[in-house]
Amino acid sequence: MEKIRAAITGVGGYVPEYILNNQELENLVETTDEWITSRTGITERRILKGEGNGTSVMAEQAVWDVLKKTNTDPLEIELVICATVTPDMIFPATANIICDKVGMKNAWGFDIEAACSGFIYSLATASKFIETGTHKKVLVIGGDKMSSIIDYTDRQTCIIFGDGAGAVLLEPNTEGLGLQDSILKSDGAGRQYLYQKAGGSAYPPTLDTVQKREHYVHQEGQTVFKFAVTNMADVSYEIMQRNNLTGDDIQWLVAHQANKRIIDATANRMGLSPEKVMMNIQKFGNTTNGTIPLLLQEWEKQLKKGDNLVISAFGGGFTWGALYLKWAYDGVSINQ
Repeated sequence: MEKIRAAITGVGGYVPEYILNNQELENLVETTDEWITSRTGITERRILKGEGNGTSVMAEQAVWDVLKKTNTDPLEIELVICATVTPDMIFPATANIICDKVGMKNAWGFDIEAACSGFIYSLATASKFIETGTHKKVLVIGGDKMSSIIDYTDRQTCIIFGDGAGAVLLEPNTEGLGLQDSILKSDGAGRQYLYQKAGGSAYPPTLDTVQKREHYVHQEGQTVFKFAVTNMADVSYEIMQRNNLTGDDIQWLVAHQANKRIIDATANRMGLSPEKVMMNIQKFGNTTNGTIPLLLQEWEKQLKKGDNLVISAFGGGFTWGALYLKWAYDGVSINQ
């Protein structure tokens, strides 16, 4: 019997219209365009405006994008997994809200929260439902409205993050294409360096937590940077070694867009030239769970059937990992 693998058969994405550039941030915090660009590679990021607009607003648009490109009826979707750290509400799951908005009435779903690694965690999880033969069409969404938890008086974080969402459709493949391997890791000792203190059960919302600005992201930048540089590069190299791959075998590195220097270090560790590295951090910043699907959407037309991709990420928690994936189609969509 031919082995069933989970293949990406379509990609969609959405970013808000409003652009927050470095010049505008110069008016909010003590920083400069040169300082931000030289340290992060970011020149602008997108921000979702409008009262009551949460992550599901962007995710819905990303889902419609992939469904239309693949000629998929919402009723055909059987499972939806949404990776996010900024759910519309604590509950119900944002995946459920998206299902309702899009009309995916035959799907069940849930959210995964693993900070910036959530999308690769979700891809690896979703692949098992395909590989076992129990599901034929699974949507994996990655999206965050990071502006909702960013303190725009904190130079450590406000220069980095933006809003956006992307989605991919997974279907069975017996040609040897799709997800080949995954290495996923976590270390809870890192929780003290990148976190949002208040809002959960340990520190429920109170007037005191609001006044202390504890509902915003806190980051110790240098510590996170050092850990990310080492571990994202190492796990990406590890998955290559485990699958007997060299830099010549890899067509694309799809790396989480947190910092250009981290991405460059990962590519160097893998022996990849810059033209093999997808990068859009300069215009979107770090959209957390949105970065990887937004990269795949932007580069979709350049991807060829059989291309070897390494997808890697690092996030708060700490969480990190890498996937080895063989791309399943040429151009925009196998169904067009």
